[in-house]
Amino acid sequence: MSSSPSQGSTSVSAGAAEAAHAEIPRHRIILASLIGTTIEFYDFYIYATAAVSIFPLLFFHGDTDAMNLLLSMATFGVAFLARPLGSVIFGHFGDIVGRKATLVGALLIMGLATFFIGMLPTYHQIGIWAPTMLTILRFCQGLGLGGEWSGAALLASETAKPGRRASAAMWPQLGAPFGFILANGLFLVLTTLFAYDSTSPSLDDPFVVWGWRVPFLLSIVMIGIGLYVRLRIEETPVFARAMQNDERVKAPIREVFAKDWRRIVMGTFIMLATYGLFYLMTTWILSYAIGSAETGGLQYDYHSFLILQLISILFFAAFIPVSGALADKVGRRPMLLVVTAAIIVFGFTFGIWLAPASMGTGEGMNVGLMLVFLCVGMALMGLTFGPMSAVLPELFPTNTRYTGSGVAYNAASILGAALTPFAASWLVQVQGVDAVGYYLALLGALTFVALWLAPETRTRSLYTAAAE
Repeated sequence: MSSSPSQGSTSVSAGAAEAAHAEIPRHRIILASLIGTTIEFYDFYIYATAAVSIFPLLFFHGDTDAMNLLLSMATFGVAFLARPLGSVIFGHFGDIVGRKATLVGALLIMGLATFFIGMLPTYHQIGIWAPTMLTILRFCQGLGLGGEWSGAALLASETAKPGRRASAAMWPQLGAPFGFILANGLFLVLTTLFAYDSTSPSLDDPFVVWGWRVPFLLSIVMIGIGLYVRLRIEETPVFARAMQNDERVKAPIREVFAKDWRRIVMGTFIMLATYGLFYLMTTWILSYAIGSAETGGLQYDYHSFLILQLISILFFAAFIPVSGALADKVGRRPMLLVVTAAIIVFGFTFGIWLAPASMGTGEGMNVGLMLVFLCVGMALMGLTFGPMSAVLPELFPTNTRYTGSGVAYNAASILGAALTPFAASWLVQVQGVDAVGYYLALLGALTFVALWLAPETRTRSLYTAAAE
């Protein structure tokens, strides 16, 4: 049962709670929200990279290379099915126990699952048990990330100064490009040291035998760093006020679906194009660029393509703070409507950018054209992703905010991310690369409609949202 805020002397006023902002060390909040999402996304990305380049060789035994790639992409998508469940589990504790303790639990589950993936035997050693255990650990990764994002977003947004919420909440969003740089930068260093040739991989290659395990095993070190930082933070003043005023509910998931299911649907579709764009520009484009002729790929060198991706991810990172500032200045809705329209247009140009006739294949690939394509896509990604850690929490009241924002964010991951790399790989083989762009344009159109129907939340108080 939910109880109304007391109007008497025992009630902690919104004004008094807002005054608590001054007592919170801002640098500690920034570091705790940023380092956690960086670690979580690092764990997630090393799986994505390995799912394209290594796992089809070691964990699957299909009839063709194309089948192995599709099977690997399917396990990649398993985590997205787990993420809504993770958002429900961690959201429950985040809305009842608090943001801090829940964030620690999410970090542990995600990090330990990643570490154990690095210790797995392969299909050639234990048969079908290898992909089975890989799938289970991938599911656990999804559970952890399902609880991570919304907690980090709330940590940043619920401690922000009035009028600066999108700018403050962009810090956990920076964990995505930072984690990508760490993960793929490490893979780049390793493939260079091992002189790994992705165009003719061998099961006897040292990188294939054990080198790929290093990024997964290093996750244990990053867990220790993340725990040290997160155990030193305080609870957010918004949640502290909800506790003192007895505003918590016994079953946040039941409460949010009973009262705010429309906001969950709206938030899910608001995130849809963001997810689709990101996993096309990271996971799918990697498989397309380095893929064999049999899979419809461009047969480009893996090592060289990683360099292009790392350059383009800088545009992703650079435009996240830009998007936060714009969302605070002009509003969330107008800014995101313009960016989403640009994503739709970008989708319709895929055939111009990426067709083998214009891009070239193998050593003859047009590197400059590919780099411009990646940079444009990543700049759009930064603009659409940056404000989301403010937009989704602002849709929900304090006592169900962790659950509601997490469910919306992670439900979008099923529609916009889990299916996207698999669907794109299949579309290339049966329809060509133009169809992949049309797929992105469709996701963008659905997001545009959701944004058009959404309210502007820039001036909404996170303290009074429960009474709205």
